[in-house]
Parts: sequence; structure tokens; C-alpha cells
Amino acid sequence: MKNSEPEKLIKKHEKLVHSDMMKVTSHVQREAGKWIVNTLMVEGCDVPFRYKRQVQYKSLKGQCVNLTYYPTKELIAGIEMEIMNVVRIKVS
Repeated sequence: MKNSEPEKLIKKHEKLVHSDMMKVTSHVQREAGKWIVNTLMVEGCDVPFRYKRQVQYKSLKGQCVNLTYYPTKELIAGIEMEIMNVVRIKVS
């Protein structure tokens, strides 16, 4: 049986995490230059999941998604905050 796309990514990059069936509670999109930055909040997690697209996307609020991501930290207004950088997202 062939490896799925998330499994291939995780084998190549050990810091990646894959989670299935995560329910989106909030989805915000904002422009940042030529990119649209998407920020998701998911049920049971108080850390934002962030990814970029070149075009605006339909709202994912209330949807269940599969996410492949890695944790990182970002400095916002002098405060270090944990965020999850999404490398793959798929509606379940």
C-alpha cells in the first residue's frame, strides 16, 4: 500500500505533526502584501494555526479539517507566542 501525502511529509521532516478531524472554531483571513494570511483556531487547542494562500478562500468555520503542521514561535508586540505553521490542509 502506498504512503499517503502526510505520511511522506512526516518521514521527510521529523518535526511535522499530522492531525485528522480537527473542528475549526474560527477562521480569519487578512491581506499581507500579495498573500492572504489565514488563521485558524481549532476545538480543544488555544494555539493559532496559520498558513498563506494567494487568493481568498471560503470560510472553514465549523468544518473538520486534516492538518499537517509544525510548531514555531513568533514575536508579536514584544511577546513570544507559539503558533502552528500549516504546510498542508484538507477538508475532511
